[in-house]
Amino acid sequence: MKTKAFCLAALTLLLCATAASAQQWENLFNGKNLKGWKQMTGTAKFQAVDGMIVGTSTDSKVNSFLATTKNYGDFILEMEFMTEDLNSGVQLRSHLDKSRGLVYGYQFEIDPTDRAWSGGIYDEARRLWLYRMTENPAGQSAYRPGWNSARIEVVGNHIRTWVNGIPCTNLIDDVDADGFIALQVHTVSADRRGARVFWKNIRILTQDVERYCTPSSAPVVNCIANTLTPEEVADGWKLLFDGKSSKGWQSARRQGVFPERGWTIENGILSVNKGDGGESTNGGDIITDRKYRNFILKVDFKLTPGANSGIKYFVDPFMNQGAGSAIGCEFQVLDDKLHPDAKLGVNGNRTMGSLYDLIPAPKGVWETYTIDGWQRAMIIVRDKHVEHWLNGHKLLEYERDNQMWDALVDYSKYKDWPNFGNLPEGYILLQDHGDHVSYKNIKIKELP
Repeated sequence: MKTKAFCLAALTLLLCATAASAQQWENLFNGKNLKGWKQMTGTAKFQAVDGMIVGTSTDSKVNSFLATTKNYGDFILEMEFMTEDLNSGVQLRSHLDKSRGLVYGYQFEIDPTDRAWSGGIYDEARRLWLYRMTENPAGQSAYRPGWNSARIEVVGNHIRTWVNGIPCTNLIDDVDADGFIALQVHTVSADRRGARVFWKNIRILTQDVERYCTPSSAPVVNCIANTLTPEEVADGWKLLFDGKSSKGWQSARRQGVFPERGWTIENGILSVNKGDGGESTNGGDIITDRKYRNFILKVDFKLTPGANSGIKYFVDPFMNQGAGSAIGCEFQVLDDKLHPDAKLGVNGNRTMGSLYDLIPAPKGVWETYTIDGWQRAMIIVRDKHVEHWLNGHKLLEYERDNQMWDALVDYSKYKDWPNFGNLPEGYILLQDHGDHVSYKNIKIKELP
């Protein structure tokens, strides 16, 4: 089946390339020298050697980039690349921040490691990962040692990539309309100095681009805030936050109304505001207008230093009539480094991404996010099976409503709540824990 799929993909690209051959392809590299290119940052050495651009690494403090002297908007870019086990990439619609001495913008990832994220889209020196290859596991087998081919289509708000004819990414984003193309040599430790990256046969098509775009089977990742693509709608996704109003949400304490204070909606962002650090002591928790049973929930969130909040599911807002938060299973949202709750509980089960006070997320979660950026939580519920994901990494999974689950609950702070976590359905909740935390792109896909 994989062989058949590869052949079909290769045939599609061949037909597309044949059709586009009638158009005016422009060689970005003349095979002889670096005319039309300029090194922007870093100390890596770029040379034209035997029809290739060769980038040789140094232990520079910043990544090195060789950029085109022209900017490009919509285009199809093709090339071949090879790396000596060195992380690299190709910048698209990118720019130079002179004040920081850094190149920033979209990057086609070249990843020779076992992680296998070649073809993914990274936002260099800005928002970090936009399309992780965990979104498209079928594309993780595309890269191979030795020479690889790349095709990158950048048209309007759409970026699609292929490696060796295999669809890798299918991204929707609207931040940059044009910019330069650049080849990256990543920073390395001193013992890796001298590792090289090679590129050849670099060409670009800039005329009548849409006509020669290629259909892609890679799943769509939409980075435009609080919107759904036609593909997402067809796949059953729905927005839980429209970016403009509190529609779909209500107070966990006063059903039917939204909190009058403690929450704000500005510039497409839903924020719980700073209070006294207590549970539900400012505006209080908010819950969805209806219950959910089986679903995939995606929520983008942004912490402030030292902040605490949470995303809860299987919530029964009537269970706790006293002080504190409504009761339900919780995807912990926390600044592990600065908030004391990270050191409480058992074996780290109150840290970022954990099933709060029950199952810890693995150590090293901080490697997947930065405190000043947007993160993406994903919760998957299929009957009694539940998964927590953060930024494309599966953190944990568990089965509920069984003897082992009930024993786990008995050793947690939820032991006194009857049948905790075993509800067949419940509300989804965003927690007011007295700290400023922002949310956007809240969307759900209900499962059979």
